[in-house]
Amino acid sequence: MTGKAEKTGWAASIIETVKTIVYALLIAGIFRTLFFQPFWIPSGSMKDTLLIGDFLFVNKMAYGYSYASCPSIRIASLGIDIGADDFCGVFKGNNTRLFGSEPERGDVIVFRHPVTGVDFIKRLIGLPGDRVQVKDGLLYINDEPVNVEDAGFFTETFEPQGPQGQMPRCANGTVGLGADCVSERYRETLPNGVTHDVLNIGEQASDNTGVFTVPEGHYFMMGDNRDNSMDSRFRQSVGGVGFVPFEDIVGRADRIMFSSAGRSMLAFWTWRSDRFFKAIE
Repeated sequence: MTGKAEKTGWAASIIETVKTIVYALLIAGIFRTLFFQPFWIPSGSMKDTLLIGDFLFVNKMAYGYSYASCPSIRIASLGIDIGADDFCGVFKGNNTRLFGSEPERGDVIVFRHPVTGVDFIKRLIGLPGDRVQVKDGLLYINDEPVNVEDAGFFTETFEPQGPQGQMPRCANGTVGLGADCVSERYRETLPNGVTHDVLNIGEQASDNTGVFTVPEGHYFMMGDNRDNSMDSRFRQSVGGVGFVPFEDIVGRADRIMFSSAGRSMLAFWTWRSDRFFKAIE
């Protein structure tokens, strides 16, 4: 009898453990779907507002909910690639949101790429109906240039950055490992008064564009590191994002929670403590 009781107790313990794990996963899934989604900054397209290795939570309550609010699970090392449309694709296609509210110009937004489904983070520049153009590197909204002031320089070390080991691009040309990599920095003020830094590396084709008229129900996104961002200035067929539908928005980025300049968050000597809990402008 004792052996049978021990076996029964062991089985019950296993069942309780499995139930606890399942409940925890369900709670985590609900929390991530309705409230906040973790997001690591993988590239330098939003420098110097966001740096590679910044970690933040995306506020999903800011604009209401669509299919894109469902979680995505991507673990390349395990071959796992489950997108929000795999969970909630039945709700995709009507470009509406439950409890939806309009994003504001200047918000830093995480959204799903309209074609690939990969999460991107950019700044909202153009609202539905806006005319957006870049001429000689200066942003025009509805045929009016935005106000830009010199804000000095942004300097970083020329070295591999983040888990992917990306090398920064420099306005001061080709520099050696460990040298200063410099970009010109400007303070840009959008028509609604939102101010933020933008970086300039040098003259390139994206410094002069045609006029983009933002369709109804869509938004025009740009990276703050203007010469190093594949954004709404570029067609989706060449790696850009084009106009972003309202339903593809995941949420708003409000605050950096943690930041690491190294290849791993465990490398504590690379932590950037001055960026912990920093508000995103």
